[in-house]
Amino acid sequence: MNDKSLNGKTILITGAARRVGRLFALACANAGADIVIHHAHSDDEEAYQVQDEIESIGQKAHILASDFGKPAEVARLISQANEFSPLFALVNSAAIFEPLSFNDTTRADWERHMAINLTAPFLLSQEFARQTKEGRIVNIVDWRALRPGADHFPYTISKAALAAMTKSLAIALAPHITVNGLALGAILPPANGSANEKLIEQVPAKRWSEAGEVEDALIFLLTGPAYITGEIIHVDGGRHLI
Repeated sequence: MNDKSLNGKTILITGAARRVGRLFALACANAGADIVIHHAHSDDEEAYQVQDEIESIGQKAHILASDFGKPAEVARLISQANEFSPLFALVNSAAIFEPLSFNDTTRADWERHMAINLTAPFLLSQEFARQTKEGRIVNIVDWRALRPGADHFPYTISKAALAAMTKSLAIALAPHITVNGLALGAILPPANGSANEKLIEQVPAKRWSEAGEVEDALIFLLTGPAYITGEIIHVDGGRHLI
């Protein structure tokens, strides 16, 4: 992505130090945006690596650490980001994804998933709307959110709630802020290298997504028509259909 369609814009991307968040940060930088890189730990070397990559592209990159398990830290993040440059967009990408069944889920597991996957996006969106006159919010959900099953129970419920919040916020924040979502599927193989071929067999496209496909979807929601709001675009190879 090198069309500079986001030239002059500053975007806060949560969980931007690794995996999909990192892809998003670099895609937006390649499109001309300056990036505020959120990560959870102050000593996260990966955040500095992403910063170096963005700066090598010629864009500005700032790093902010915030523990999304602590609401007071979350509430300050938008103000801290706006000190670098007024934000144009917020991408709520940070999440935890634990393979817990209903029976295995403890109250602590439940509260941890809700805090990071749902409450943090709520608080960030609220502060963003208070401090931004015109802008865009993109929430990263999951194909499971609109077709929940029994696996990854607290994760799935938190993402389903985030999908519902996406549509509600699109109404609440109109006409000045658009709110849309990306429902992702098989985007990146597991970090531990244990890619499950049975997982891909369940995807109609029969493959993992290419990074560029996910990046292009985000750039579209950040640069496309402002008349599009309240939409959740599936980038999952058709997984939500079966």
